[in-house]
Amino acid sequence: MAGEQHKRVLDPEQDAAALKALTHPLRIRLLGLLRQDGPATASELAIRTGQTSASTSYHLRVLARYAFVAEAEHRDRRERRWRAVHSVTSWSNTAMDTAPQSRAFVGFARRRQIEHLQASLARHEADIAAGRLGQEWLEPSDMTDLLLRLTPESLTELRQVVDRKVAELTGRDADDPRAAQIVFLIAGLPLAPYDPAADPGTPLPSCPQDDAS
Repeated sequence: MAGEQHKRVLDPEQDAAALKALTHPLRIRLLGLLRQDGPATASELAIRTGQTSASTSYHLRVLARYAFVAEAEHRDRRERRWRAVHSVTSWSNTAMDTAPQSRAFVGFARRRQIEHLQASLARHEADIAAGRLGQEWLEPSDMTDLLLRLTPESLTELRQVVDRKVAELTGRDADDPRAAQIVFLIAGLPLAPYDPAADPGTPLPSCPQDDAS
């Protein structure tokens, strides 16, 4: 999606300490805020997260130690501003599956993405209601929940097609003043056939498909 220079690819063996540092709710939230809204000071981030400046400053220094954030250009000498070094963190699922710690990180990161989606939905709805977003954004805004039958090869191809299209469109719209920040989450999660005898406590989905488009 992003250019390679904007991507941090984590290796479970070489980046074990970095993975451990990132598996912290506040640190991953701070990194997300810097990526989403740009450079900020520890004090500004403390207000947004409900933490103390001392706490956010400490966790920002930990993120900097593992090259997730770096000092940004300062507006004056009295403040220390931070920026995200990369816009995307990625990894190989196969590589991450080789150790309990890296598997735990993948689960943590995915659940944090779900939390980000929930927060983004609330922010989107508030922005629409308050008029901070124009009506031209109302129709294209969408969430789709589909159940597909695909092979592993087809699921891989689908992700690659989406990645290429995202790269194409973000490059095309990079300098367009009408462009807005879009939270775009992708999930492709294969499920084994449902077996009531093996898992009687798992209910069938009540709404297996929701496509508003």
